[in-house]
Amino acid sequence: MAQADAFKEWQVVCDALASGRQTIILRKGGIHEGREGFSFARESFFLFPTRFHAQSDQVREGEVIPMPEWQPGEEIRITHQADARWAVTLTEWSQVKALRQFHIYSDETIRDRFDWEAKGMNTGSIHVALVRVRKLAEPWVFPYEPSMGGCRSWIKIPAPPSAWRLSATPVIDLACFSELRRHIDAIALG
Repeated sequence: MAQADAFKEWQVVCDALASGRQTIILRKGGIHEGREGFSFARESFFLFPTRFHAQSDQVREGEVIPMPEWQPGEEIRITHQADARWAVTLTEWSQVKALRQFHIYSDETIRDRFDWEAKGMNTGSIHVALVRVRKLAEPWVFPYEPSMGGCRSWIKIPAPPSAWRLSATPVIDLACFSELRRHIDAIALG
């Protein structure tokens, strides 16, 4: 059975990515990332909104609606897909701090992630990916399965409808994305 890659992220952050308010993802990794730890090993993925860990004090803006984690059989609605243009590991706090205007995470959340020691990563580092997000023409709905759970960033989901890419549209037009990328590249890539 064909499958697709999905990136699990808080619903409020998925909303920010979907609206174009956020164009980067900052990640250290989940508890169950495997022996090597977290990486942006996939260049193209669907955004899988989670309710687990979503707490309003961990973001600076956006609506956090407290809900229990997904249960088997509940309908998952995938509405957006992302392509990572690049991914790097930052080890300078000044670079991470300078990216503040490009995401909604709270300063404390990012500092905690930066300082946390994870599998495959030392304290004083964080992964950053610049993403270009597309909205699917129609939401893609499938039932939640236990294999989609757990504290990990990457999961497999059922294969998407065959022509999804033909009708998906970028949430930020190319000129605006290029301008944002120029600023973000200058900070993160030097």
